[in-house]
Amino acid sequence: MIIKTSDQTCCSRFLKNCKPYIGMISLQFGYAGMNIITKISLNGGMSHYVLVVYRHAIATAVIAPFAFFFERKAQPKITFPVFMQIFVLGLLGPVIDQNFYYAGLKLTSPTFSCAMSNMLPALTFVMAIIFRMEKVDIKKVIYQAKVVGTIITVGGAMLMTLYKGPLVEMAWSKHRQPQTGGGGSSSAGETSDRDWFIGCILLIIATLAWASLFILQKAALKTYSNHQLSLTSLVCFMGTIQAIAVTFVMEHNTSVWRIGWDMNLLAAAYAGIVTSSISYYVQGLVMKTKGRSCHRV
Repeated sequence: MIIKTSDQTCCSRFLKNCKPYIGMISLQFGYAGMNIITKISLNGGMSHYVLVVYRHAIATAVIAPFAFFFERKAQPKITFPVFMQIFVLGLLGPVIDQNFYYAGLKLTSPTFSCAMSNMLPALTFVMAIIFRMEKVDIKKVIYQAKVVGTIITVGGAMLMTLYKGPLVEMAWSKHRQPQTGGGGSSSAGETSDRDWFIGCILLIIATLAWASLFILQKAALKTYSNHQLSLTSLVCFMGTIQAIAVTFVMEHNTSVWRIGWDMNLLAAAYAGIVTSSISYYVQGLVMKTKGRSCHRV
């Protein structure tokens, strides 16, 4: 009987330790779906500025009722420093990161965008060292592995940025005729390479913004350690307001705001529910238990 109880305790402890990893791995499937659906929507002509607005408006509408129902008691006071933390979190994540990420996604591909996002753990690690949130003891194997992993990750991302390999043709696409404009194939290729390079730079900027968000989110969680749903809803709401202001500045045609029962609505709803509201909350839990998270939203 004692052995059985001990086995159950070990199993329960093992499952508890695995929850953060299972949660983050599950989010990767959500991110992959978001990249594909969003790429289709952006190629269809939807403005990425408007997409960011709708995404976080939906995220706020989804997460706020849960925050009110489960965390309405003993809410932390929103002082000026706390408000500025939420303001900057909304600026880094919903506005800077996602607008640059969507712009880069439009110029590259879903697979490439996911690959570039793998720089996030390395950049977060470097920034944590700069802000003295992480100490490196090079004599220990674990820190040696982190340093080597950071160098390999950044080096691989730079290689992908500067070198675009040949197009891989599938059996069903070999007989398709490439469409070229009046300027000839060489100019079209140069334009494509230039857009690809610009897309890489935009994705790197987005990753830097997201790494900065993790550093600041760690500080914000000290105030909202028991109110993570509330923090998520406030960041999404603040991001929505800021994204609306940015969209009014960047988009002067009111027709871009139109959305129907189509792929644009699906992209906004999917991104808002899965990769904003759920993702922010899960990452907050992971950061609370395991430290800084190393995955994108």
